[in-house]
Amino acid sequence: MTKDDALVAALNRDYRRAKVVPKDRAMLAYSAKLTKSPWLMRRSDVEKLRRAGFRDDEIHDIAAVASHFAFVNRLADGLGVELEGWRRQPSSH
Repeated sequence: MTKDDALVAALNRDYRRAKVVPKDRAMLAYSAKLTKSPWLMRRSDVEKLRRAGFRDDEIHDIAAVASHFAFVNRLADGLGVELEGWRRQPSSH
């Protein structure tokens, strides 16, 4: 969507080091935590998004999209689904 291949590559390597605005960094940190360790989520995580400038409806959408992708990926992994032309890379974080 960004048509910025360098940004996409940087985000794939490590979103924490990618050159993004603080609001986007907050969204990425929230999404990563929700994806990797949802049992650690706290109200303070939502408050961080509010302080970064997100409205409640936007926070809902961030949580819904991150959760949906996590669900779909776990379902595909659980069923052994492999996408044609796609090779999953192990995460380095």
